[in-house]
Amino acid sequence: MSLDYKDKKVIGIGIMSELTGLSERQIRYYEERKLVFPERSKGGTRKYSFADVERLVDIANKMEDGMQTFEIRKQEMKKSDVRDKMLRGQLNAAFKMRK
Repeated sequence: MSLDYKDKKVIGIGIMSELTGLSERQIRYYEERKLVFPERSKGGTRKYSFADVERLVDIANKMEDGMQTFEIRKQEMKKSDVRDKMLRGQLNAAFKMRK
């Protein structure tokens, strides 16, 4: 199973800070608020992906516009629910067509 390069978790928090313009503390805060999900190396170092860069910039922009972290998380959960329903519908349609 090969991941798209955007999804590979290879970026440390220091580089992530430079790429996004956010402080390391802000990035950790967004992780605490369950808005971003880094992987951990065996030594415990956070590793992020290029998709996480885009996600953090989007979060920062929404925060600047006055949104709260719980609102952002709620919005993301709705997107995820819609995406899941669409995928389930596509899978159901595909399996029904095979019969």
